[in-house]
Amino acid sequence: MAASAASRELFTEGVRAVLHTWPVLQISVDNGFGGVYGQQKADWMVDVVQQYFHDNVEDFIAELMDQEFDTVVDDGSLPQVSFSLLQLFSQWKQGALQQLQHTINTLTQKKSQRSKVTAPPKESDEENNEQNVMECDSSTPSVSRTHPPPPPPQDEEDGWTVVRKKK
Repeated sequence: MAASAASRELFTEGVRAVLHTWPVLQISVDNGFGGVYGQQKADWMVDVVQQYFHDNVEDFIAELMDQEFDTVVDDGSLPQVSFSLLQLFSQWKQGALQQLQHTINTLTQKKSQRSKVTAPPKESDEENNEQNVMECDSSTPSVSRTHPPPPPPQDEEDGWTVVRKKK
């Protein structure tokens, strides 16, 4: 994780270098367009821009995991995954295709070496129903109501399946 922190600091320095050499920002700071605290705002901007890269990728992946896999990722791995994706994107963007291929090969080897983890079995519907049975007075009529299963997901024109959740 220390390497990630050092890499993140290096990325922050890169963002600082880009923004502090950007003529439009420097003219704005030099001429007070940002008010009295223009330089502090420019320094703050470095931090929020670098944070934007990390947070947006991380938040997007977290949202996908939650919505599509009903999984909340709370093991601390999201920042690592986000950082790896940003590195891959950077390599691709720079045209460092051999380096990109090497990174992919390394990741693929790690995947084949991992052990399989399975979630504990969920309670079946029958077990749930047995636990939630209510005793009724035999003199009152009882009504059993079951909800029909939801319709199967429909494929959109682009081939993606869209499932709408009830709110």
